[in-house]
Amino acid sequence: PGGLPLLRLPVVVTSQETSLAANCRRVYAHAHDYHINSISNNSDGETFISADDLRINLWNLEISNQSFNIVDVKPTNMEDLTEVITSAEFHPSHCNTLAYSSSKGSIRLVDLRQSALCDTHSKLFEQHEAPGSRSFFTEIIASISDIKFSMDGRHILSRDYMTLKLWDVNMDSGPVATFQVHEYLRPKLCDLYENDSIFDKFECCQSGDGLRVATGSYSNIFRVFNCGAGGSEVTTLEATRNPTREGRFRIPHGLRDL
Repeated sequence: PGGLPLLRLPVVVTSQETSLAANCRRVYAHAHDYHINSISNNSDGETFISADDLRINLWNLEISNQSFNIVDVKPTNMEDLTEVITSAEFHPSHCNTLAYSSSKGSIRLVDLRQSALCDTHSKLFEQHEAPGSRSFFTEIIASISDIKFSMDGRHILSRDYMTLKLWDVNMDSGPVATFQVHEYLRPKLCDLYENDSIFDKFECCQSGDGLRVATGSYSNIFRVFNCGAGGSEVTTLEATRNPTREGRFRIPHGLRDL
């Protein structure tokens, strides 16, 4: 009484899944002569950078036919080239600050407010080898393949062939922490050089709370380090579709003859 005179219930209920498809909105082309190794969005929501071996260009998200060259390390004579850009990233909150790494193991912090072409850096982060410790492979394994800012922008995480390094942006005297990724390969650098494995590139990342860092290695494994424990706590995980199979750790590709 006082309710609906008739309640009709559906006999058949059908569900329709929503499929998402990406559509190309703009193409930013003809600004690089070499392979692009990095793309990073700016915190201003209007610009982003793209980097290749010798240049870093600044783009506006709404303008696809023009970019601004902000870093250029190309020498007048290419025979004088001593290092190349390997990675670049914007600061997570300061829209005027970005960092880029080089094949010589250095990280340069750049302030876009200083000049239109950032020929000079505001800070330089690099670790100097102890006298007598250099070898033929020192510069090769020092090449940085990836850098990442922490969420708060206080630290920069870098990955070279053998290690992860955590840098404080306010302290350029050296890294605040160094994590050994696959130290067991150090005695085999000569063999790694002969089969070109020493030039393999690895990426890195840091947790949102900044307490853990991670990077990849061989055999589909990646290592997670606890920053609070100084790298003494290490978790090794394998990226596999069948985690229950036996023989989880295979011989790394290209290293079977070592």
